[in-house]
Amino acid sequence: MADAGEIRFGGTQRTGVGTWMRVPTRVGPFRTTDLMTVTEWEEEKTMAVDHVGTVSGFGRFDLEPIGDGTRLTWSEELRFPWWLGAKVGAWVAGPFLKRIWQSNLSRLAARVTVNDL
Repeated sequence: MADAGEIRFGGTQRTGVGTWMRVPTRVGPFRTTDLMTVTEWEEEKTMAVDHVGTVSGFGRFDLEPIGDGTRLTWSEELRFPWWLGAKVGAWVAGPFLKRIWQSNLSRLAARVTVNDL
């Protein structure tokens, strides 16, 4: 994820509900540390996180077998604080975040896609 500098786990747990992490994040000139806690975990199927900190909200990844492959669905809902414009700030940032996330997903697809020739 181009916007995430690294993942710093907050304890020894690395998988499952309760895992928490700090993720230094940069979007253009804006920097923050995203604090996330895993709230849902179903091995090889679902991971959901709560975001707390400057920007709050939740995110979710779902994997679904489809034919000979797997469909990844990613959903994210973020809330901006008043000093970043709250709903207006989220609306303005939306197209930029969407572009970043689409690029992140494209890079992920390039790493995991296997084409049989």
